[in-house]
Amino acid sequence: MRVVDLIEKKREGKELSSQEIEFLISSYVAGKTPDYQMAAFIMAVMFQGMAKGELATFTKTMMHSGDIIDLSEIPGIKVDKHSTGGVGDKTTLAVAPICAALGAPVAKMSGRGLGHTGGTLDKLESIPGFKIELSERQFIEQVKAHNISVIGQTGELVPADKKLYALRDVTGCVNSIPLIASSIMSKKLATGSNAILLDVKCGNGAFMKTEASAKELAKTMISIGKELNVDVRAEITNMNQPIGCEIGNKNEVLEAIRTLQGNGPEDFNELVYSSCATIL
Repeated sequence: MRVVDLIEKKREGKELSSQEIEFLISSYVAGKTPDYQMAAFIMAVMFQGMAKGELATFTKTMMHSGDIIDLSEIPGIKVDKHSTGGVGDKTTLAVAPICAALGAPVAKMSGRGLGHTGGTLDKLESIPGFKIELSERQFIEQVKAHNISVIGQTGELVPADKKLYALRDVTGCVNSIPLIASSIMSKKLATGSNAILLDVKCGNGAFMKTEASAKELAKTMISIGKELNVDVRAEITNMNQPIGCEIGNKNEVLEAIRTLQGNGPEDFNELVYSSCATIL
């Protein structure tokens, strides 16, 4: 099997088999396929897209490129929430503890900021002494003890996505919906949650500028979850203006705390209640 043949096949809009996808990803992670060939492949995906089953296999193969966190020793349905990011988006900081307090184990892997949006990890690290670098055992024990834990992506989780994301960033392929969907879902699935809520932002303060593109991304990720037997729900959030009243890591943490105390701004309260209701 040759990578160049797979590039040509995708360039012609044809669907790759499971064996071909597994060969492509494994050879790239192992360093046997150079960046210039994988760049040609993802550019072909950018223009030709992927079929539902093909994209599910691509995502599953990326997920299995590294370690998978096993949460089976934690009883109940484990939940996770992901936001595609937006200015002033501190929703996870309020939604996660509420769901945990109501009995839903929250096992969440969060990311850092991208572009003009701050990541959940960046916000949490504004709390003095907050530790986000946990081992898998520490992560599981925290969920068992407190019904919630948030960690950053480790070097062993989804290494294929790390390489592909860096390549997409320098080849003009960041905005490919199949590649965005597989990147997000491979990381979410690797953490072992049974139910995932996706908060897809759209508008001036988000990466997806239109409601139509946000809906397409949401539907694509839901489809991946369905193909892989994971319950995935999505909400579309307008980000033409910031959520709540505060912008900036420390300020957003403080606003999330005030919201948990019952003193949050109306628009933020509404989003938090909606997200919690969907998860529960």
